[in-house]
Amino acid sequence: MHPRLSYLVCATPRSGSTLLCEALINTGLAGHPKEYFEALRHSGLPRRPREYFTGLDNAEVLDLLGEYSTLDRAPKRFAHGEEYARYLDQVFEEGTTPNGVFGAKVMWGYLDDFVGNLREIATYRDLPVPELLATVFPDLRYIYVTRRDKVRQAVSLWKAIQNSIWGQQEGSPAPQANHKLVFHVEAIDHLLRGTVDQEEAWRRYFAENNIQPFHVIYEELVPSYEQTALDTLHYLHIDIPERIVFKERRMKRQANALSEEWVQRYHALKVPAP
Repeated sequence: MHPRLSYLVCATPRSGSTLLCEALINTGLAGHPKEYFEALRHSGLPRRPREYFTGLDNAEVLDLLGEYSTLDRAPKRFAHGEEYARYLDQVFEEGTTPNGVFGAKVMWGYLDDFVGNLREIATYRDLPVPELLATVFPDLRYIYVTRRDKVRQAVSLWKAIQNSIWGQQEGSPAPQANHKLVFHVEAIDHLLRGTVDQEEAWRRYFAENNIQPFHVIYEELVPSYEQTALDTLHYLHIDIPERIVFKERRMKRQANALSEEWVQRYHALKVPAP
């Protein structure tokens, strides 16, 4: 199915975007927003642990990462534009609900790779990015997800990089890391700065292209899960039944006592000396 209306959830890792996407999926009206375009061009895979630390000159962090990996899937490599065009057709088929709405999630960290893949398709080769995306995705809207507490976001990302646990559903067995998780202030600091830089890049993209996205803040989404989804549907101009029924919320909060301990340790170490 080719969509009549599209949206991109623009985010940074561990910002709460997956929770928002679950809420939108649970309406049954807003497509199936997932990270369809996360494969990096050089590998055909999502970012691996070391790739989060490009530019960090810290042997201890790099040694600590060791062989942490999420390479349990086949690479998505595309030999030419026709292959990627066929992949787009598959994505539209998977990500569009019967009312013609398509959604996807995109991180700034791989936006250039995604655009590079799109430009392998001859029709899109010379288009500027905003025009390119608006051509690929019919009637495109933007949703921007951020998290106020950047330290907690960076801690969450550092944990996920180490244990490869990016999500967990209620009622499912708790996945177990096969090694001890290690606190490292410089790793967390690097991830925090990266998040700030990527958010600034999204804001610059919106400003330079006169885009006014619908802004969702994680700390407001958590207590207002269904209302935030409804507000997003209104922004997208999606017809809402008088008695909309949400599917069951399944995502489980991953922050725990260890997360809180690391947050407090980070703050203690970053307090300037008197």
